[in-house]
Amino acid sequence: MDYSEGLSVPTVELVNGLKIPLLGLGTSHQGGYSHSSVVYALKECGIRHIDTAKRYGCESYLKKAIEESGVNHENLWITTKLWPGDYGYGATKAACLESCKNLGVDYIGICRSIGVSNFLISHLEQLKEDCDIIPHVNQVEYHPFYKPQELVDYCRSQGIVFEGYCPLAKGLALSHPTIIEKAEKYHCTPAQICIRWSIQNGIVTIPKSTKKERIWENCQVFDFSLSEEDMTSLNSLEDNKKLVTLKFPLWKEH
Repeated sequence: MDYSEGLSVPTVELVNGLKIPLLGLGTSHQGGYSHSSVVYALKECGIRHIDTAKRYGCESYLKKAIEESGVNHENLWITTKLWPGDYGYGATKAACLESCKNLGVDYIGICRSIGVSNFLISHLEQLKEDCDIIPHVNQVEYHPFYKPQELVDYCRSQGIVFEGYCPLAKGLALSHPTIIEKAEKYHCTPAQICIRWSIQNGIVTIPKSTKKERIWENCQVFDFSLSEEDMTSLNSLEDNKKLVTLKFPLWKEH
């Protein structure tokens, strides 16, 4: 791993040689975007990895936030996703062009890296039969109560980077006794324990927040490490509490 410009975030190399920051900022629909907070994340927190989607309706807002932040596009990793109605070669190409325009990025119509979201092993096996290019990334729900390790291992065996969203289990993890205990031990917050645990497991992690103080908090996870004993403890928490069921293939641009 090396370090990206901005916040000292380790990066993970994809099979095509590009490097994705291990920590990013997630956005979403239904109030999941705050202009001032995104600018803050870029300028004050050093975030260089942003996850969005056409469905979220904030691509054009992100363009303005990036411009206002003064961060060069070349130093950013931006992920956006296709809407199901855009499937198919022609529609997909048009959607990519539209998203590039909305985001104000320079790689018009070119996807530097491609990926999928919520694909299980069976889906990835089918994809191998139908496509010449294996996805660079598989973005899947991942938190202390949902750890699809078999899928993680499979992705790694195929050269697919595993990216985890919903690292705080929609807030459920913040009140769990074991996680609170670890937070007290390491003098940090339960959110930082969850994010550090995810990152330390080698998962590209994209917590989302619209609050500046939370974004800052979520970024302060590279000055401590969890012990092997504590990692084992967190890895052993109750499992299979999946909270998200949506499935959207995605494409990535860097």
